[in-house]
Amino acid sequence: MIKQHTSSIVSPKAIIADNVEIAPYSLIEDNVEIGEGTYIGPHVCVYSGARIGKNTRIFQSASISHAPQDLKYEGEPTEVFIGDNVTIHEFVTVHRGTSALLSNQGTGKTTIGNDVLLMAYSHIAHDCYIGNNCILANAVQLGGHVYIDDWSILGGGVLVHQFCVVGKHIMVGGGYRIVKDIPPFLLAAGEPLRYEGLNVVGLRRHGFTSQQVTAIKKIYAILFSKSYNVSQAKTIISEQFAENEYAKDILEFINSSKRGILGKS
Repeated sequence: MIKQHTSSIVSPKAIIADNVEIAPYSLIEDNVEIGEGTYIGPHVCVYSGARIGKNTRIFQSASISHAPQDLKYEGEPTEVFIGDNVTIHEFVTVHRGTSALLSNQGTGKTTIGNDVLLMAYSHIAHDCYIGNNCILANAVQLGGHVYIDDWSILGGGVLVHQFCVVGKHIMVGGGYRIVKDIPPFLLAAGEPLRYEGLNVVGLRRHGFTSQQVTAIKKIYAILFSKSYNVSQAKTIISEQFAENEYAKDILEFINSSKRGILGKS
């Protein structure tokens, strides 16, 4: 059974599962799917192309799956995928993707994983990807095509340049700008943004052992050493940590980076 307030406007073409609650004055357009147990708060707009999972909570005045702010976009059908157990607070904006048919950079979708927290006024632009268990604090602003891996946290007011990649288990301090890629497991702060050590608190919370944290710290000590350039550091890491799974993650990230990685103070 759906609990729908009489003042809400819900398209009969929308696919809405049982136990969904739709609060006053909300709008649900055609071509929308909402999973079981989800709450749509008052004055929320859910536009065409939204695919929302189970037990997600979207609070007042959020805007989901609105048209992307991309001059190449011409109204073609694109989508937003939002996972299960996601919390989206007031005035958050999530834009759907840009069609890959119009640009080789477009993916046609914006994706938000499971167990994500988006705090008030955060903005998720077109073609972004946010992994599972991420937190974006108040007023975080993502440009288009940003990729954020699992378990990462961006502090309040962080600005992320389009096409930047943020690795897994990252913590970025509030108020800073991300203009280069951030390899996994790091703590980043400063202006310009720089390596400030490991996200030790986050790693321990997520079950990393002291031995694992120590190994990752040694890997980054090599990478950010003033004695080596990046190519030299990668060679040394490959030799000294050949069987270490975290070294493989870090090297794979660096090798795939298109914007370059952040520096050290």
